Amino acid sequence: MRSNHLLVAAALLLTAGCTATKKNDSKQPTIATLGTQPVSIEEFRYVYEKNNSGNEDAYTRQSVSEYLNLYTNFKLKVLEAQGQGLDTTTAFRRELEGYKEQLAQPYLTEKSVTDKLVKEAYERMKQEVNASHILISLTPDAAPEDTLAAYNRTMDLRRRALAGEDFGKLAQGNSQDPSAADNKGDLGYFTALQMVYPFEDAAFKTAVGDISMPVRTRFGYHLIKVNDKRQAKGEVRVAHIMVRATPGIPKADSLAAKQRADAIYKRVQRNENWEKLAEEFSEDANSAKNGGELPWFGTGRMIPSFEDAAFNLQNTGDVAQPVLTPYGWHIIKLIEKRGLPAYEEMEQNLRNRIAKDSRSELNKTAFMKRIKTENSFTENAEAKATAMSKASDDLLKANWTYDETDKALKQTLFNIQGKAYTIGDFWKYAKEAQQPRATSSAAHAMNLLYEAYIDKSLVEYEKANLEIKHPDYRMLVQEYHDGILLFQMMDEKVWSKAVEDSVGLKAYFAQNREKYTWGPRVQATVISAANKELLQKAQEQMGKRRYPVNFAKLTDILFEQNKPTLTQEGTAKLNELAELLKGNESLAVDINGHTDAREATASKNLATERADKAKAYLMAQGVPSAQLSTNNLGATNQAGPDNSETGRRRNRRVSFVLYTTELSALADNLNALSNNPLGVQISEKKFQKGDNKALDMVAWEKGTYNVQQNGREYLIIIEEVLEPGYKELDEVRGLAISDYQNYLEQQWVSQLREKYPVTVRQDEVDKLIKQ
Repeated sequence: MRSNHLLVAAALLLTAGCTATKKNDSKQPTIATLGTQPVSIEEFRYVYEKNNSGNEDAYTRQSVSEYLNLYTNFKLKVLEAQGQGLDTTTAFRRELEGYKEQLAQPYLTEKSVTDKLVKEAYERMKQEVNASHILISLTPDAAPEDTLAAYNRTMDLRRRALAGEDFGKLAQGNSQDPSAADNKGDLGYFTALQMVYPFEDAAFKTAVGDISMPVRTRFGYHLIKVNDKRQAKGEVRVAHIMVRATPGIPKADSLAAKQRADAIYKRVQRNENWEKLAEEFSEDANSAKNGGELPWFGTGRMIPSFEDAAFNLQNTGDVAQPVLTPYGWHIIKLIEKRGLPAYEEMEQNLRNRIAKDSRSELNKTAFMKRIKTENSFTENAEAKATAMSKASDDLLKANWTYDETDKALKQTLFNIQGKAYTIGDFWKYAKEAQQPRATSSAAHAMNLLYEAYIDKSLVEYEKANLEIKHPDYRMLVQEYHDGILLFQMMDEKVWSKAVEDSVGLKAYFAQNREKYTWGPRVQATVISAANKELLQKAQEQMGKRRYPVNFAKLTDILFEQNKPTLTQEGTAKLNELAELLKGNESLAVDINGHTDAREATASKNLATERADKAKAYLMAQGVPSAQLSTNNLGATNQAGPDNSETGRRRNRRVSFVLYTTELSALADNLNALSNNPLGVQISEKKFQKGDNKALDMVAWEKGTYNVQQNGREYLIIIEEVLEPGYKELDEVRGLAISDYQNYLEQQWVSQLREKYPVTVRQDEVDKLIKQ
């Protein structure tokens, strides 16, 4: 409930989707009045239709009346929050502004352009293009003269290629893409959303064998030669075992890496466990512990040699011979292949990717063009010339400034919906936004700042007027506004109060005991087993109620020769054991005393002394004697493989074995022995009807029963039949808190209705029902 991103969900849950507009127009008919605050019929109609239009009983008298009651309660809570000034705090305003920024985004885009780009991207993903390119580098903000020079150079290379010169050699000798020296401009195969959009667009629109006109991207001008087009291969998921061998390593090391890869491949061919081989030998640390598995990938996502080997595998489980990449040798195993998912499955993902892709510039351009027209953008050419005339080389160094007494500052530069933006406004922006530019002219830099200022001003004006232009956006903003206030008030008056008010909760529980009662119950043990053999083993061991556990590793305590004295290290270990035992009364421990055969002849007494010393210390720390037992395991003759003092000292110790009475440990032990995690399941508790289907099959009387259900064997032991009775608060605390919250909310709403008397216009309700 306290998580902010669930804020609106909480509000909708409590109010069935209620929203509110800003102040109602006094001329609008009202459907209700809360104190002196009117609720317009249009406001209520909006929220009602939003949340009920698909219901079969929409616009019945009962439906409208119930919703109006919920909406009225919601409005009363918001009204109280506003009365306390919660909507004026800095924290509230900051949170609301954050939501407004998110809600505005869909209205600051050109949806029709986005829809077209999403469908285009999906269709292109059905195809893969193989292309080569030549890049003539150019910065995005290059001066016009530099842009023209780069374009002319690109055109000259195009003419040479069309005249018959080898495109690869032209790329190798002229392209400013660093990789061209090695790959001659060859980019391999790619599909949609893998290249910047202008490049992708030109590649898909150019026929196989043709060379495109110069294409401008943020990297510069490209010439694109399309070598091939083919149907998309889809995606593949593989696992690999990698033996590292980077280019340039000594020849002997390279040969050794290849030999290791071949040896591993032979073991794979012998059907040795792939996961174990990957974990033991793969030098890809990110995937080795996961059986070498890699995420799904498609064309253009991996090194070509790796990609080709992966896609050439045909059947699940097929393994390719070792493949060399710049990272080393790879043994690749096919896990799964898949084609392109349906459009409906990919649509949202494509929208998200396109929003971050370079093609979003198309959307921005279309959006800016539209809002320029809608907001009656007009420009003063004379004022623009004046503003541009102040450009100087200081602008290229990012230390440009202007004379704040200049008379031109007040001249109108452009208008947006009649609002004037002055030369002074622009110069102030330019001074703050200027950046050092290595290749440009002052005039060009000033013009770029001017265009950016226009865009910024248009977007800000549009955002400021979204609530006027888009009623649904206005309603959404108000919904979040009221939701934040609702959350704060509900937390204070209901949610946190019910949890923290222990006295009030106990009083409420005592007054409503009849709501919290048990039906017929039994105290029973239900054992479910995969077969009769496992069930029999469980039944034989149940009576012991002493089962070894291994969830806590108990280390031995070492002693000096002929001494039972606890060391500082041993004391620390016993303190840890004491905390474990005190925290769980179902645990017990065997304390075993040991001695070295070379110790005194009375070594058996020394072993007892050591065990007793450990027990006494644990009891002194508050561990009950019933949880502790001692054993004398006496002398150990073996000193260790080296017969050293260290080996002998390991035998002068106290060791521990931990047990529990919990039947879950019995189930765990049997499941481990049978290598079946679901072999045995044991429940020991109070059961109600419906808690366990197997238990419901037998008579609820004391006794032992055997039943079969869903292919499993059951042993049911009913120790006691319990009569109906009252539940204790600790048994139903969660439910009681929830009920107490509802009670507190009802009390609060009653108080609010007294504070803000509610008047409903029944005639307006009737009109709404008829409409």
